[in-house]
Amino acid sequence: MIRASTFGELRGSGYTTRPVKDELRANLITRMKEHRELFPGIIGYEQTVVPALVNALLARHDIILLGLRGQAKSRIVRQLISLLDEEIPIVQGSEINDNPFAPVSKFATDLMREKGDATPIEWVHRGRRYGEKLATPDVTMADLIGDIDPIKAAAQRLHYAHEGAIHFGIIPRCNRGIFAINELPDLQPRIQVGLFNILEEKDIQIRGFNVRIPMDIMLVFTANPEDYTNRGNIITPLKDRIDSQILTHYPRSLDDAIRITQQEAHVNRDGLDVRVPHFFREIVEQIAFEARKSEFVDQKSGVSARLTIAAMENLISNAERRAILTGDTVVVPRICDLPHMLPGLTGKIELVFEGEQEGSVKVGRALVGKAVRETFRKYFPDPLRKRPRQGQDPQGGKQQAEDPEYGKLVHWFEAGNGVEISDDMTIDAYTKELDRVRGLRELARKGIKGVDEKLELPSVMEFVLDGLHQNSKIAKDEVDHRTAYKDMVGSIFTGGQDRMYEED
Repeated sequence: MIRASTFGELRGSGYTTRPVKDELRANLITRMKEHRELFPGIIGYEQTVVPALVNALLARHDIILLGLRGQAKSRIVRQLISLLDEEIPIVQGSEINDNPFAPVSKFATDLMREKGDATPIEWVHRGRRYGEKLATPDVTMADLIGDIDPIKAAAQRLHYAHEGAIHFGIIPRCNRGIFAINELPDLQPRIQVGLFNILEEKDIQIRGFNVRIPMDIMLVFTANPEDYTNRGNIITPLKDRIDSQILTHYPRSLDDAIRITQQEAHVNRDGLDVRVPHFFREIVEQIAFEARKSEFVDQKSGVSARLTIAAMENLISNAERRAILTGDTVVVPRICDLPHMLPGLTGKIELVFEGEQEGSVKVGRALVGKAVRETFRKYFPDPLRKRPRQGQDPQGGKQQAEDPEYGKLVHWFEAGNGVEISDDMTIDAYTKELDRVRGLRELARKGIKGVDEKLELPSVMEFVLDGLHQNSKIAKDEVDHRTAYKDMVGSIFTGGQDRMYEED
């Protein structure tokens, strides 16, 4: 297709323009009729956020996405660009994407008056029709709307009320497109007031002069719920002028959370075969679920999906580091790698009570422990479940039944035995040390089926030991990246340093 280069050619081609919200609406309807994915990569919102967003677009609304951090608000906003036409014609040289059929700036109207059908036309890609601004307290009206440029006025001998003296801000430069403001509450109230005209009258005013320029623009905002932040709020009249308020949320199922992390995390490592058993993915996601209900984590701040992404990447990286040192070509994480996730966790959780420097590390360790415990109970019988009592002990009292799943393992540790592993052991040394525990391999094989016997089953075996520890059946000591599992009695006075962060 040959694109028009002048207004006369454009008019002769039969091309018609439409308001940006009609454009978004029409392209959305076309995509829906073709059963194409509306927002690729947005997981867990299929029955909640996406229908609300579709309704708002069909209604030609300005939108605010309200939710805690790490809920894909910015990603959704940026995907709205795909609903714009691929290219549209503008008056060549226009700062505000003037529509050749209805120019609004002085530059475009003067040019078209002078050249008529010979007015040059340029085509603008949809990527240039999107603007975004992070709201900060220092944002000014000049940044968003524009201001009088005294140098331009002096050079062209214009009075300040003349439109030719205007230096346009970012919003007018997004005319016939989409403009987004992230973290709206951080915008000063007097600046929020300046958005009223754009939302209601669809025009801009500069410095109180009698200059009004109609805008064709869709405004999208993102914000944390105003009750959840001490930094600022959204003034009520502005909220009233935003047509649709859409609430986002964190993944509501473990499967959705796993899919998000799989999509976002840097897991593939050059030249190495990375294998992550599914229970590791569940442990990583369970950490976030535990954090979002922990009494020690500030729930008003939220727990971003970036936490699990960073945790997974650190987990894989430690396994990769071991493979590089040992010369292995297959990367499989182990339970002893879990502490190396902490740098990806501690910076992403805000505590209710800020205490000593190591407070976040202790909470992080406790969250990892809870995640292991919850995941363990999905695959193996609950070690703490009550069993029926049977028989008589020598003193004539009731005797509790032998634990059929874990009794032999616990007795092995009670006999003074122990296991000591490190995160840099070769797979052979790691497996040999775990195989010292009688019955451990069989129990691991029974709980999680279908794993590689040589490379993945040893990680399951350590998972069993850590699951028993998290359920207070055996003890665990961690010193300098070395982990020792042993009898509870021998560690009863040294294993309670993090008890204040544990929950029932």
